[in-house]
Amino acid sequence: MNADKPRTGQDMAVRLRYVLRTHLPDGSVKENPEEEISFIFGVERQVRSLENAIKGRCEGEKLHVSIPTSEIYGEYDETLVREIPKKGLMKQRLKEGQFYRQMKQGTLVSFKVLEIRAESVLADFNKPMAGICASMDVEIIGVRKATKAEINAAVEAESKRSIGCG
Repeated sequence: MNADKPRTGQDMAVRLRYVLRTHLPDGSVKENPEEEISFIFGVERQVRSLENAIKGRCEGEKLHVSIPTSEIYGEYDETLVREIPKKGLMKQRLKEGQFYRQMKQGTLVSFKVLEIRAESVLADFNKPMAGICASMDVEIIGVRKATKAEINAAVEAESKRSIGCG
């Protein structure tokens, strides 16, 4: 039945409808509204789990995709929680549960203040979203061969994105 339908793969224009859920480290889940995305498969990179799940699939197929923390913001690393001296920190910016940011010698120092102690601060240097994973309910709503112009535009957009211009 799907033998004649185009399948997702390199240089195919793909359109998806999806609902994204973020799974927070505390066990809560945040569901985002339904969205659509269009991209050229194999050119405009998506998270690996999504690309692997939809590869070779046809329009009309529905699937559930789990996206691990390693593909999003990274694992939460307990070794990045450290006790640091208060000396040199701007005391008025130190608030438990808040992020502290300060330029020091031309470098941005950023951490979450876990606890303020007499002479030190317990600081968490993990990325703010570390430890978050996600899941998606996906429906493939379009698959067709991309035109040369679409592929070229996608290559250019992706190259700009990889150097921080997009």
